[in-house]
Amino acid sequence: MSPFKISNLFKSKNPTTPKMVSGTATAKVNGVTIAEATEWEVVEGNIYFPPSSLKQDQAQFTKTSTASVCPWKGTASYYTITVDGKELKDAAWFYATPKDKAENIKDHVAFYKTKVDITSS
Repeated sequence: MSPFKISNLFKSKNPTTPKMVSGTATAKVNGVTIAEATEWEVVEGNIYFPPSSLKQDQAQFTKTSTASVCPWKGTASYYTITVDGKELKDAAWFYATPKDKAENIKDHVAFYKTKVDITSS
């Protein structure tokens, strides 16, 4: 028998309510700013950047066929990010049609912290 217990987090229909935050949040790849916002949402420890904060002139965001499902947020779609010719496959995700409890993160973009440097203050 495994010494680990399955977390109730995965059984919950809404483990964390999205929270609006103000300040400055940035997402960078190799020192290049690819998103910057003064207001954003935080859900389950991830910063969700508004779509208008993406720096389309600094990075290319290409939607991929990858999808995942969260029981309370809905189906996430993914972007591969290209900066200075370097591709980061499925490095960001967003909810185009979130469930009701996650409606305020509709089209907001979150980044994998292992692939993109995220800071906030």
